[in-house]
Amino acid sequence: MSTHSDDELVMLHGWGMNAAVWNGDWQRDWPELCQHRIELPGHGDSPFPIELNSLWRWADACLNAAPARAVWLGWSLGGLVALAAALRAPQRVAGLILLTATPRFVQAADWRPAMPETTLNQFHNELLADSTATLARFLALQVRGSDSARETLRQLREELATRPPPNAEALALGLELLREEDLRGQLPDIRCPALWLFGSHDALVPAAVAERVELLMPEAQTHIIAGAAHAPHLSHPMEFVQTVRSWLANVRESSA
Repeated sequence: MSTHSDDELVMLHGWGMNAAVWNGDWQRDWPELCQHRIELPGHGDSPFPIELNSLWRWADACLNAAPARAVWLGWSLGGLVALAAALRAPQRVAGLILLTATPRFVQAADWRPAMPETTLNQFHNELLADSTATLARFLALQVRGSDSARETLRQLREELATRPPPNAEALALGLELLREEDLRGQLPDIRCPALWLFGSHDALVPAAVAERVELLMPEAQTHIIAGAAHAPHLSHPMEFVQTVRSWLANVRESSA
């Protein structure tokens, strides 16, 4: 196994999820990559100590579990944590793959392609009343509009059920991070290669974010997967893998 940093891949899942979201037949197409599937604090088997109360401490926790240097793949909230890790420890992050992620998840006057804040507030209120039902609704939103929504949702449910359920306090803090964090102003400070992947039918992170990213990070590559919603790695695995592999090959070539 090569020890080059671009052969080491840190994988961060999204809110309410766990490391099982990376299971799937498409994994066999990446035999050359050493995968490090890190679970966010309070998700899966990852503990949730009281001091992990901010995005930057979540990033530190993931950095503590990661190899010395690697490419980081972050899905949704995991993408926000990966961005924070790249800002926190740029020497540790050889590249970024942001999968249906965004530097700001909620709408603002100058940031329209995003969720209304009321949507996240509603999730928070529902979480307090019935966390199981709220997670089920969120899973359905992951695939809404996808070409293969029903099959993708079934696969997602089955994979998640193989791991422990998330901690309620971690879920609440995760929603707060999605509502409050805004890394747009810091994107130009990230110097490592970056690939942003979006789904054309994503109900949570609109594909129009790609245009904003191209302005904030001119050197980054963006790609929109047609027919995909918020989980392209499950609904459109071949295009997802091919896009990432092509990008990784270019990163290796440029660093050789």
